[in-house]
Amino acid sequence: MTSASIVRLANIGCLILVVLLGLPLRAGAQDRRLGGHFGAVFPLVERAGGQTTTIGDDFKIGFPTGITVKLDSAWAFDLELVPVIQNDPLFTSLTVHPGIIHSLPNAFAAGVRMAFDVNQPSWGFTPLLNRAFPVPGHQYAYFLEGVVPIRFQAKPSGGNRTSVGFAVHIGVGF
Repeated sequence: MTSASIVRLANIGCLILVVLLGLPLRAGAQDRRLGGHFGAVFPLVERAGGQTTTIGDDFKIGFPTGITVKLDSAWAFDLELVPVIQNDPLFTSLTVHPGIIHSLPNAFAAGVRMAFDVNQPSWGFTPLLNRAFPVPGHQYAYFLEGVVPIRFQAKPSGGNRTSVGFAVHIGVGF
């Protein structure tokens, strides 16, 4: 996938967000609202090309920032941008991460995000499981989320490979 294709897909995601934000609220749809989140994500392990890399081998940290449109009491559309910093070699990247989230009982949520790594020959999807910890008397909650990034990548030497990882995302949602 070329950089132009990734940018085009990111633009489509932004267009979808604008359309959703522009939808009129129906009478009785009080639970439709705009929200967001900010946090830190720590990739703990990744398997790609027959090699396993852990956080001890290659430290990375991401700072997911998202805008959420809650469609009803159970479903939400979430557009997340994730800048990532890698320490050695020093490298920064950006992932455009639109997705859908479904509320589950007991403050859990599950979802899936598409993933478009800007200026990299990499795309994929990310299943997630989230647990919120509401703060009594406030309009925000802390959360802990497990994510399984699955990426389809072009190798510099030619051909393709798939990477599968596990990461922990912590943050605050509002």
